[in-house]
Formats: sequence, C-alpha cells, structure tokens
Amino acid sequence: MNFVAALNEAAAKNLRVLEEQIRQAISEDPFIFEACEPLIRGGKRLRPMLFVLCANAKADCPPEKTMPLATALELIHTASLVHDDIIDTSKKRRGVETANSKYGAQIAVLIGDWLFAKAFQLVAENDYGGAVQMTLSNLVKNLCIGEIRQDRSLFVVPTMSEYYTRINLKTAIFLSSCCKLGGIVANMTAREVANLTAYGSGLGLAFQIIDDLLDFFGDETVTGKPHGGDLKSGVITLPVIRALEVSGDADKLSELVTRGEVSSADIDAAIKIIRATDAVDYCRTRAEAHIDSARVNLPFTLKTSASLALEQIADFIVDRTR
Repeated sequence: MNFVAALNEAAAKNLRVLEEQIRQAISEDPFIFEACEPLIRGGKRLRPMLFVLCANAKADCPPEKTMPLATALELIHTASLVHDDIIDTSKKRRGVETANSKYGAQIAVLIGDWLFAKAFQLVAENDYGGAVQMTLSNLVKNLCIGEIRQDRSLFVVPTMSEYYTRINLKTAIFLSSCCKLGGIVANMTAREVANLTAYGSGLGLAFQIIDDLLDFFGDETVTGKPHGGDLKSGVITLPVIRALEVSGDADKLSELVTRGEVSSADIDAAIKIIRATDAVDYCRTRAEAHIDSARVNLPFTLKTSASLALEQIADFIVDRTR
C-alpha cells in the first residue's frame, strides 16, 4: 500500500483521484503512456500529496483546485527522473527498465521534455496565477542547477557545505515548494506559507540523506536499484563523506571513489569500509535532526488531523525502505 493511503480516509480519497488524473494526463499520447506508465506506477506520490495535504491543512480545498497542480508536480518529478537516468546511464528505476535503456537517450530526452511541457500546460489551463508559476519555474531551474553542479563534480569528494547545497537544489527545494504551493493555493498568511516551506525543506534534506543511505544499504528487491549506483556514476554522498572523515581506511576509500571508473568489486570494498565506521548512524542522526526541524516549523494554525498527517509523513521519511 502507498504510504499516503494509510494516513487517513481523506488522503486515500485524494490519492485515488490523483492516480486517475496522472494516468489521464499521460494518456494524451499512446507512446508517452507506454514509456511513462511503468515509471509512474511505482511512485510514492510524496510530492503531490504533500501539496494536497498542505492545501487542505486549514480548511477543505476543492479537488478541482488542487488536483491539476498535484498532477503537474508528479509529472515534473517524473520528468526529472527520466533526465537523471539519461545522465547517470541508469538501467533500472523503481524495478523497471528506464526510458533511456528501453528507447535510447535521444527519445528519453524528448519524453522528459514532454512531461515538463504537459505539467506547465496543466498549470496554465487552470489559471493558478503568478505566484504558483514563479514557484514552479524556480523549482525546475534549481533542479537543473543541482544536476549541473553534480555532473561537473563527479568522482570528486565534496565538502559538507557542497553536499548540502547539492541536495538542497535537487531535493529539498522540491519538497519545500510542494508545501509552499499548498499554502499559496489555500490563501494562507505569509507566515504560514513560510513555515510550511521550512517544514518541506527539512523533509527534503532528510529524504535525500536517507536515499543516499539506501543506495548503499537498502534491500535491492525493495529499492529496485543495485547497491552503489551513485558511486558507480561518480556521485559521492554523505555516507562516503563521513567515512572518509573517520575511517582508518580513508586513503583506500578515497582512491576507490575518485578513480573515475568504479567496478562492482570497488563498490563492495567501499561498502565494507563504510559499514565499519559510524557513517550509517551519523547519517540517520543528521536525517532525524532535519525531521525535528521540520516538525518544529509546522504552523500551530493547522487542523489537528492535518498536523498529524504531516507528522506521519515526517516519520515515513526516516523509516522508509525505498
């Protein structure tokens, strides 16, 4: 069961409507549907459901006002994954073959572009206004800048500051934008919107740190991806950064992760070194601190049921297995 379905009846109902609208959006073109349906089928729907929950956090917001934008957010997320897989030359995503593996990089680029265009079409058709359009435009710009910075520093160990800048651009700003958009669409006060934005930012930082842990130590049958995919692509994340700070085998680990070509044996060796340090506990502690920060920023003006649901999402972030 999708995690949102367990939150409450209203969230489950919204999720069902969202699923229908996502499928309807990609059904416009038969090839797009064939290419995207397997990827979309496996999504968690975290981003659009964060938006929907925030939009309904003080008073009920009609589905006709929330669902087009929620659908657009999921399409933007899917587009970014399609493009990420091209850049990383990934073969699998969510346990299924990636678009670039199945159709080639050229077609996959166009699939991602179509999804971006469809998302902004939905926003334009529903006249959400300048604040929503500006938030979405900044979101996509930051996704691109984050990916560019990551790609230009492959096989280079980042500083802690550089790592946090990257995950902020690639993940935290997306989740914070979803929460911000919920507040905007619900006509909340500027203070409430700022608090929801800060809540989403904390979630996003924690989400990416846990994602980086799962890349090394997650159950491959659950994550749908082989261990060490980031490392193989040259992306050095927090578990490695921490292990390099404290491991007696730091020189060996550094040589493994910066050599420019990482084999399966290298990944196994790196995982062994990382596991021998406190890196896993360190990363979880960091993630939990960001979750605590997220909870603190939840506005006091929200409905009790909405606050509980948003706190449950925070719990999900640190406890998730995929």
